[in-house]
Amino acid sequence: MAPHISRPNHAAVVEAQEAAPTLPRVKWSASPNMRKLYFYCIILCVCSATTGYDGSLMNTSQLLDSWQDTMGKPSEDTLGRLSAMYSIGSIASLPVVPFLSDRFGRKTPITVGCVIMIIAAAVQAASMSRPQYEGARFFMGFGNSLAQLACPLLITEIAHPQHRARITTVYNCLWNLGALICAWLAFGTQNIPNTWSWRIPTLLQGVFSIIQLTFIWWIPESPRWLLSKDRNDEALRMLAHYHADGNESDATVMFEYAEMKETLRMEFLHQKSSSYMDFIKTKGNRMRLMIILSLGLFSQWSGNALVSYYAGIIYEGAGITGQTQKLGLDAGNKVLSLIVSISCALLVDRIGRRPLFLAATGGMLLALICATITGQQYAAKQVLGIGYANIFFVWVHGVAYAFAWSGLLVAYTVEILPYKLRAKGVFVMNLSVQVALTINNYVNPIPISEGGGWYGQNWKLFACYAGWVLLELIWVYYFYVETRYVISHSSQTSIKLTCIPVAPLSRRLPVSSTATTQRSPTSTLVQRVSATTAALTTLRSVLPRRTRVILFVHVGS
Repeated sequence: MAPHISRPNHAAVVEAQEAAPTLPRVKWSASPNMRKLYFYCIILCVCSATTGYDGSLMNTSQLLDSWQDTMGKPSEDTLGRLSAMYSIGSIASLPVVPFLSDRFGRKTPITVGCVIMIIAAAVQAASMSRPQYEGARFFMGFGNSLAQLACPLLITEIAHPQHRARITTVYNCLWNLGALICAWLAFGTQNIPNTWSWRIPTLLQGVFSIIQLTFIWWIPESPRWLLSKDRNDEALRMLAHYHADGNESDATVMFEYAEMKETLRMEFLHQKSSSYMDFIKTKGNRMRLMIILSLGLFSQWSGNALVSYYAGIIYEGAGITGQTQKLGLDAGNKVLSLIVSISCALLVDRIGRRPLFLAATGGMLLALICATITGQQYAAKQVLGIGYANIFFVWVHGVAYAFAWSGLLVAYTVEILPYKLRAKGVFVMNLSVQVALTINNYVNPIPISEGGGWYGQNWKLFACYAGWVLLELIWVYYFYVETRYVISHSSQTSIKLTCIPVAPLSRRLPVSSTATTQRSPTSTLVQRVSATTAALTTLRSVLPRRTRVILFVHVGS
């Protein structure tokens, strides 16, 4: 819980805010270069759609009779292995990504990953046997992991600070877009009277990577990575070109540039290179590590994987057995999840991260409790109306999940990490996601499929998930902090301190309606960054020692 802020604490907050410069609001639509930049960000977001497409692909493929025939009507164990091969491939490539991202830049792993995914999609679509299909899925996961870790990093590091939170949150929401496209493709190809009914959706998975590979050459490199390699002029030109239409004297550009340089200087002053051991060396980093691991696990162990990968079994357990009905329900669910997740992503700066996490987790808990009750009643009475009610609450669960877990998974991870741990932290989060997915794919289908102990009694699995999500809600309430006012260049001011209500600078300080006529020199901005850091240090010293707070100064809307 947030500590009470006494008058001395309030004075320290004011001191920290007054140390930062007044910056003008920026409308991205009014700047041609910024419009171009956000087009590039959308191209980078396509990677998330690739992941969502695959998540839906395994689900919809299982609903197609032609796929079942080609794969020899795989058992539940085999289905689990087929689904898990993608996650296993992702885990195999995870250790490579931080090295490539930090050594060669963010664009290198994206390029390599896209090439691998294009080849893997072609092989998977041409598969004539199950082993060939499994191998292609492994390499699809391997390539996706390379791009999936680097894309959100690059988006975060090239976006304007006033728009960064929204565009980063939208990134993971496009998982639902990929899943939606796949679901409707499968719905449209289901009546093709041969194996092309599943080969066409499988082959088109490579289109996303072709789009990214086409535009990657024009996407700018991360200015923070350029600065870390002493390519200062290139970093400044990039910031000026895309954030101020080429004006290197722009106040926002100068502040960003000075703040990034100061952050990197402080990090390199303490340690020339980072390691994974840094996550356990300080109390703040240990807290970051626990939050990151929980993000990955909770995002997959909240019951959502049941509908994402085994919707057919869930729908059959509620009395819906027709192929067309199941495909239609699956496609409709994807539409709803996409709308909700993007809507919440666009409101993330207005509502905040912590309220969204609490609403999402609490909503999932209520939906799972209701799904347990209706599922038990349907199993006992076999009344179709009760089965429909059960599906309704499964959909409500998906809507609640989309409040936060669809969009904030990547954005929240990046926001709580300092620059030097950012690539490694995203790796750790994705590793926990893939481990959780692998376990899900092996465990979930066993009890509820034909021959399983809970066959026809899906409500028992819902009850287990309800108990687990209750624990998630407790964890989120006590440990998830608010990062609403973060400058993601510098997550240096620690997680030591739950959030104190520091209003955005744009609300406390006058905001220019036009660009300032007198520009502060870079040296003055560096002094302001240093003054802000000193003021924040003073603030930390007057807060209760054992409180856990992320404290950031926010610039922009």
